[in-house]
Amino acid sequence: MKPAPFEYHRPDSVDEALALLAEHGYDAKLLAGGQSLVPAMNFRLAAPAVLIDLNRIPGLDGIAEADGGVRIGAMTRQRAAERSATVASRVPLLAETLPYVAHAQIRNRGTIGGSIAHADPAAELPAVMLALDARFHLRGPGGTRVVSAGDFFTGLFGTALEAEEMLVEVEVAPAAPRTGWAFDEVSRRHGDFALAGIAATVQVDDEGRCTGARIALLSVGDGPVLATQAAAALVGQAPTDAAVRAAAEAAAQRDVDPPGDIHASPAYRRQLVDVLVRRVLPRAFDRARARGLQA
Repeated sequence: MKPAPFEYHRPDSVDEALALLAEHGYDAKLLAGGQSLVPAMNFRLAAPAVLIDLNRIPGLDGIAEADGGVRIGAMTRQRAAERSATVASRVPLLAETLPYVAHAQIRNRGTIGGSIAHADPAAELPAVMLALDARFHLRGPGGTRVVSAGDFFTGLFGTALEAEEMLVEVEVAPAAPRTGWAFDEVSRRHGDFALAGIAATVQVDDEGRCTGARIALLSVGDGPVLATQAAAALVGQAPTDAAVRAAAEAAAQRDVDPPGDIHASPAYRRQLVDVLVRRVLPRAFDRARARGLQA
């Protein structure tokens, strides 16, 4: 298990990394934590001619409060975000999700931006960012542009990143008042890729009725799936058992067209979506109501 031959570059700045990308284009791959790329290279599933290691570049990691929200550098280690008090208080959905990502040893090296840019449909972080409606700061030869999570993920391992661009920062806006959140997944063993998973945020009004919801599903499509039909079934409704059941049915039957593999059939994944929505939404609504009482 050895990778194919490649050139190795270790730039000292973002500008130097971008110059290398401009020179080599699609022949180059950026190395962040390497927890997905290196195994793929060892199995010859990926064979970049050029590897650009970002680990020496200063300023690409870090977690900071910004206008009530949070900005997370793309090279921030997942373990650092997991342990961050800022993430726990400002982006609790991310804090709740990170322990589900692989194992602690992998999170020690894996980066927030690397997982997002890799865009594995079974990965937790792309779905979380979709549920949070996060914004991604991309830098290329023409400067920086900002892309929403909804526009960033384009298909199977596909993103809006151009060949000469790199993800430099993730921005999460402050949550609206009375916002609740929850995450859950089903996997064969803890640390395995999920057979199905869900990240959800919900908002309620003074009377406890749902005013908004973002329900993102993972491992049931070519990328993270935003369950718009399920959200529509909730808006304007009190979060009763009947409303949650209706949302779960909409998610499982209309929002997803899941693949089948040796681990789970499409029908089984639909059933998991139904179960997970019913499991997660009551917890999210309970948290939204609790935050309303604290306001």
